[in-house]
Parts: sequence; C-alpha cells; structure tokens
Amino acid sequence: MSSEHAPNDRALAARQKIRADAAAIGVDEAFISKLVDEFYSRVQKHEHLGPVFNGAVHDWPEHLAKLKQFWESVALNAGVYSGNPMRAHLKTKAIEPAHFGEWLHLFEQTLRDIAPTEAAVDYFMVRASRIGESLKTGLFFRP
Repeated sequence: MSSEHAPNDRALAARQKIRADAAAIGVDEAFISKLVDEFYSRVQKHEHLGPVFNGAVHDWPEHLAKLKQFWESVALNAGVYSGNPMRAHLKTKAIEPAHFGEWLHLFEQTLRDIAPTEAAVDYFMVRASRIGESLKTGLFFRP
C-alpha cells in the first residue's frame, strides 16, 4: 500500500470503528431518527422551549431532516451535515441562557424513555452537553 493512501485508510478505519462502537450500544441512523423525532415533538409542546423553537422553525420536516444529519455527524462521524449551528442560533433572539438547561434536561428525559441502553444515554449526553455549552458560551458569554 502506498503511503499517500494511509491517512485516508486510517480515517476510514476510525470512522468504521466509531460506527461499530455506537452500533454495539444501539446507536445507529434508525435510532438517531427516532430520537430526533421524539425529542423535537416534545420540544414543540414544551412550555418554555416550544415558543422559541416554533417561532424560529418555519418548516419542521426540513428542520428535522437537518437535525438528523447533524446528530448522525456528531454521533456516528457520518460527515453528512453541513451548516453552522452557531450562525443559525444567533438569528433566534428569543433564546435565553436558561433554555439550554431545559433543553438538556428534556433531551436526557427523552433518551431515558427511548434509548436502547444506558450506554446510549451516556453517549449522547456527553455530546449534547458539549454542544449546549458551546452554543450557550458563543451566544451569551463571548468577550
């Protein structure tokens, strides 16, 4: 094998390992689709989050498709999402710092209700916590 292909081969092997490890705990595209649908169904009805999301999202089917790509990229290293979550959230003036805690709590509740394993809950919560903190910091605590 030529050395010029080695980095691509290593990247492919790493991506395959991430997918295999995720699959072993029940995380795959089908679960991500179910999670996104269930979670955002709950978000739309939530007392505080619903008005923020419903005011910002004008095409829920399109938004859910994009969120599924986002979470596939985050959870499975799928590389199917292209976008800038920070830019999208900067446009939404109704977001408040407290919403991030509510979002994370509802996300965890949804996972606990539907995740196939406790490891899947932990897998997503680590990632969701990082994403939420990054967005909150970028939106409200930038110098």
